[in-house]
Amino acid sequence: MLLLPAIDIREGQCVRLYQGRKEETTVYSEEPVAVAKLWERMGAPMLHVVDLDAAFSGSPQNLGVIKEITESVSVPVQVGGGIRSMETIEEVLSMGVKRVILGTIAINNQKLVEEAVKEFGEGIVVGIDSKNGYVAVEGWEATTHKGALQLAREMEDIGVKRIVFTDTTRDGTLQGPNLEFTRELAEKTSLKVIASGGISSMDDIKRLLSIKKYGIEGAIIGKALYTGNIKLDEALQLLKEDE
Repeated sequence: MLLLPAIDIREGQCVRLYQGRKEETTVYSEEPVAVAKLWERMGAPMLHVVDLDAAFSGSPQNLGVIKEITESVSVPVQVGGGIRSMETIEEVLSMGVKRVILGTIAINNQKLVEEAVKEFGEGIVVGIDSKNGYVAVEGWEATTHKGALQLAREMEDIGVKRIVFTDTTRDGTLQGPNLEFTRELAEKTSLKVIASGGISSMDDIKRLLSIKKYGIEGAIIGKALYTGNIKLDEALQLLKEDE
């Protein structure tokens, strides 16, 4: 199972939000590039970078910082937040980003997602953000009437191979991930699932490892790394022992 440290960028700074709320922002570093280098030095196999300003506005806001990150580290980087057109997908991938995460357009424009998958294959990941079982979009500021499992199945049908699943009510709360629904998504589809939201302790990682066999490919850890609740080297060692 892969472990991906999260670097959420807002106004050029590395931050964490509580349940995705703009008004509940904690700044952890004014230098996201330095944070990326730190996680790489500590052994992170991949980085998860989110342009929060873009997620809220719908257009890229921190591409300069993201480009600097990809040029400063040798590990692969996946990027999400406000990527809603083929032009933006191409622009982000051209920076050396390995995978882009599409969220809102998976609801609003599935034809575009299908086109992107045909063009870029596994360079396309769909982010399914769920609030009480329903898909949240536009930086989680809006909730749709579509169930997360239904969207996952639709993405599977158009050729998507991998999703990032976040329970938005858990994100940034250190309350533990939604294991039951994460497992359900993996078990009821052929998708590779990356778990996100609320992972707060080594016990949470152990619980995810216990359902890895259903198709859990990785876990994104944010706040718990920045608060020290989880030590990256210890978590990576745990995953190594599980191999």
